[in-house]
Amino acid sequence: MAKVAMVEAITQALAYELEHDPAVVVLGEDVGINGGVFRATSGLQQRFGEQRVMDTPLAEALIAGMSIGMAAMGMKPVAEIQFSGFIYPAVDQMINHAGRLRTRTRGRLHVPMVLRAPSGGGIHAPEHHSESNEALFAHMPGIRTVMPSSPARAYGLLLAAIRDPDPVVFLEPTRLYRMNKQDVEDNGEALPLDTCFVLREGTDVTLVSWGAMIHETLQAAAKLAEQDVACEVIDLATISPIDFETVLESVEKTGRLVIIHEAPKNCGVGAEVAATVAEKAIYALKAPIERITGYDIPMPLFKLEHDYMPSVERVMQGIRKVLEA
Repeated sequence: MAKVAMVEAITQALAYELEHDPAVVVLGEDVGINGGVFRATSGLQQRFGEQRVMDTPLAEALIAGMSIGMAAMGMKPVAEIQFSGFIYPAVDQMINHAGRLRTRTRGRLHVPMVLRAPSGGGIHAPEHHSESNEALFAHMPGIRTVMPSSPARAYGLLLAAIRDPDPVVFLEPTRLYRMNKQDVEDNGEALPLDTCFVLREGTDVTLVSWGAMIHETLQAAAKLAEQDVACEVIDLATISPIDFETVLESVEKTGRLVIIHEAPKNCGVGAEVAATVAEKAIYALKAPIERITGYDIPMPLFKLEHDYMPSVERVMQGIRKVLEA
């Protein structure tokens, strides 16, 4: 077992599946010779060859469409989009074909593909490089959307995504690629999809988050613990479909819910969490649900990006508001 950063854990997961499953191939812009813009595929082409790790033209629609065709014919493509802000040309292929092929063919064909993309801000990137568009894919029937928040979860969830018989959009928080390291055993053990992870248990308030914002959420919970506030922290991990059973069980216990995400507030995944809790556990709530999010504007350039993303202080203020209601 070695301590690795999230980007290294992703490389390990890709290498494990390439080694153990001949149907797996990796493709995308600069994933081969250069090892990807964030080096998530570093060394894979040299190890497994150009037939397994393929550089493609700068054409996101082609990358997604080719992956769908390969998957329908029995392969397991893992495609990389360089940044989630470049993913929109691929949306046509994903929503009209990847998500519908099983239904369209009445189960005769399915699409075991993964579409990977760096996601979110915090790395001083230019425009179109800091999008948080998980809600877009969560709204696409037939597609799973996954966003890890640590090296170990990135490793286990990516293995599960590659092995899943249906398409998975796997969004990797760029800010977490090299933020910290964690013990990750490269043993091929996948983590379950469609399951939340309770990262901290508490009885006073439920905090729901995912991706990079788990970092600020855990920091806020730790600081409030010094003030005798017991926060329960839940990492959604799978954005669609959401494990609402875990969320509802926690809200029944704490009576309060705060949702934290980097993406814009309007029609974000947090709205779906809030609506479902209101529908199914409203009588358990002791206070209104609070959402702490990015703003309903494009992610600003790096000079202002940290004003856009929820800070630890903003998270703490939201929690205090719910506790005082």
